[in-house]
Amino acid sequence: MNAHIGSRSFLALLGVVVLWASAFPAIRVGVDGLGVAALSFLRLAIAAVALAVVAPFLGVRRPRPRDLPLIGLAGATGMTAYQVLLNWGEVHVSAGTASMLISIAPVFSVLLGKTFLSEPVTRHVAIGSGVAIGGSVIVALAGGSAGFSAGALVVLAAAVVQGVYHVVSKPLLRRYSGMEVATYAMAAGTALALPLLPATLRAVADAPAGALISVVYLGLLPSALGFVIWGYAVARLPLSVSTAALYLVPPVALIVSFVWLSEVPRPLEVAGGIVIISGVVLINRRSSAITRAQHTPSSVEPQADSASAPGRPTGTTSRAGPRNAPAPRSRGVRQRRR
Repeated sequence: MNAHIGSRSFLALLGVVVLWASAFPAIRVGVDGLGVAALSFLRLAIAAVALAVVAPFLGVRRPRPRDLPLIGLAGATGMTAYQVLLNWGEVHVSAGTASMLISIAPVFSVLLGKTFLSEPVTRHVAIGSGVAIGGSVIVALAGGSAGFSAGALVVLAAAVVQGVYHVVSKPLLRRYSGMEVATYAMAAGTALALPLLPATLRAVADAPAGALISVVYLGLLPSALGFVIWGYAVARLPLSVSTAALYLVPPVALIVSFVWLSEVPRPLEVAGGIVIISGVVLINRRSSAITRAQHTPSSVEPQADSASAPGRPTGTTSRAGPRNAPAPRSRGVRQRRR
């Protein structure tokens, strides 16, 4: 890993960590001034437009008609539902807490993959999943006047739909690059969020400047630019380096939230976050070892805050596309929401 430190790709990877970590406090600022509906729609729309502008330069192709239903489902879960639930959850929980809860998304990806894709679940993965779920319970119990935060459940629901997105996008990643899947899903998610447009127009009229700046930042940087530079970094660095760096997102989010919003997490929340990340690390290490033994990695799926993605790391990888695929393109990357 030392050979990579100081390289452009490593610096790009660190940039992704900072961008995706900063999304959580930026959401808190945006939702206070715009509301859940307007923040959700505007972030998706800004990111979709930005990705559409750069798509021709990144080799993004048109999707096949037969893949549109799956792309629509990816957009509905990983973009529209994820944004609404995460933004709604951050009305009630701190930005740092939200970042720790979202890091449990790989657990739901594993469980859903077992259910719908018949993927094997080893003992190490099962133990890691149990550890991570236990950590999320600790975080949820740490908040709220009654010792339990209902807002934490909403953020966990956002992690669930992100897990659904990862499972849904896996077949697409066999035929398209990660950047293509991100672009398709962002566009689909924006289209599905159109019912939020009337509320968005009303909110924008009275929104403070800080909230408007925040949503522009979220759409252009953590969402659009985050995917672009993630693709650049992961195509040039070992899989282990890329995924390991994403474990830094929750602690960096805590630091940014403290500096930006003066949020101080409860000790129990920090303890729960450490437990969650420990479980996810266990899942990722075991899954990565199995995948490397079966296939040469061609993509990795970030779970960072995801309009972004997303969102924290998972060790799953996808196989390269079919032999009769179009001309070679840069190695794809999966989306993490951010």
